[in-house]
Amino acid sequence: MTIIQFPENFVWGVSTSAYQIEGSLDKDGRGPSIWDVMAATPGKIYQGDDASIACDSYNRYEEDIQLMKELGVKAYRFSVSWPRIYPNGFGEVNRQGIEHYKRMVTKLLENGIEPFCTLYHWELPQALQELGGWENRETIDAFVMFAETMFREFDGLIKHWMTFNEPWCTAINGHLLGRHAPCIMNWQSAIQVGHHLLVAHGKTVAKFRELGTAGEIGYAPDIYWYEPFSRKQEDIDAAYRAFSIYTWFVTPVFTGKYPEEMAAWIKTKGAEPVIEPGDMEIISQKIDFLGLNFYGGNIVRHKEGNNYLDLEHVDLGYDKSDKGWFIFPEGLYLTLSWLTEQFGPIPIYITENGACYNDEVVNGKVNDVRRIKFLESHIAELGRAIESGVNLKGYLTWSLMDNFEWAFGYSCRFGLIHVDYRTQVRTPKESYYWYQKLIRKNWLELESR
Repeated sequence: MTIIQFPENFVWGVSTSAYQIEGSLDKDGRGPSIWDVMAATPGKIYQGDDASIACDSYNRYEEDIQLMKELGVKAYRFSVSWPRIYPNGFGEVNRQGIEHYKRMVTKLLENGIEPFCTLYHWELPQALQELGGWENRETIDAFVMFAETMFREFDGLIKHWMTFNEPWCTAINGHLLGRHAPCIMNWQSAIQVGHHLLVAHGKTVAKFRELGTAGEIGYAPDIYWYEPFSRKQEDIDAAYRAFSIYTWFVTPVFTGKYPEEMAAWIKTKGAEPVIEPGDMEIISQKIDFLGLNFYGGNIVRHKEGNNYLDLEHVDLGYDKSDKGWFIFPEGLYLTLSWLTEQFGPIPIYITENGACYNDEVVNGKVNDVRRIKFLESHIAELGRAIESGVNLKGYLTWSLMDNFEWAFGYSCRFGLIHVDYRTQVRTPKESYYWYQKLIRKNWLELESR
């Protein structure tokens, strides 16, 4: 038997995002977002699902906070819907949106749960998209104004801020692969959008410092770990591309430079960021912590013309989630180690880590043993990382509850809590009780095999 003890002040939590759980898209003055438009477009969302109701958490947040309290978490990562605060992206503030989040944050604090707020979890106001969206540099200024409003309104209430969630998804999924809103498919658009996101991040960090806002600020990129199928140079290069398309959105924040080898390869696709004077200095504003969203990884090899990165994924029989994602727990340890080796002992929170397992309620219970195995194997890797010198501050699993999984609609369940989307009944799964026990003990017990 192996015991992995976590530090006394280690933060255990859960994560969600506004669009995936709130519903009430036309309530209290909220404006439309790019995801509303995508969901209304036939064929874009699985089975024509939309987020108009989702988990109805806009109205049921008190119930959800009570479930968090019973779970024992000390942190809740959520996002603010930009179009609830600025329905048109800029201009007049919607006070109803501000007051909703103040009520929710106050309720969290009353229950001993620290709010971790993400400012942008993909909800760009549609009015800004019609002006060019993230391809237009003016969107940077609109975002900084939104962020400033949040900093001023919530100073002293929220002490942990994240600027952006997974800029890779906005840039690559949204502007190259067309899988996410606004469904554009162009290399130059994707790379320029990515650059503008990072500039917006840096300017927001600078605004946070200028205002003297209490607390700390970072952001939450996603990274997947990839290994080459063989020691052939072309396979090694393929693994580098698979990994570096994610770290493209990390390295500049710490070094003020894009990875040169990856930049050269992207240029062969006809794309390179248009960088204005001072941009890289802005991007590399010092942050207080890094959030890491980690879901998996795989083995890859070179295949010219296949995939947007000229590679293919090799199925060596690794376990997969019900979404088909490869499960690679050691990749979490390797990613954390890489980040520390590259950028020093930066404080890191795991801000998302979870898997889709579509277990349903049977006799009042959800016996999601595969999720428990997933959590156990990944949390064990955190113990290795801490022992190896990674400055790991906390773990916030994805997700508190099943929710609207973007283009996959309601076909993927990621939650510790099962949601019946017809009745909105919440049923804690067996993984909820497993996590509850882990939090209470603050150590992980692994059976010898």
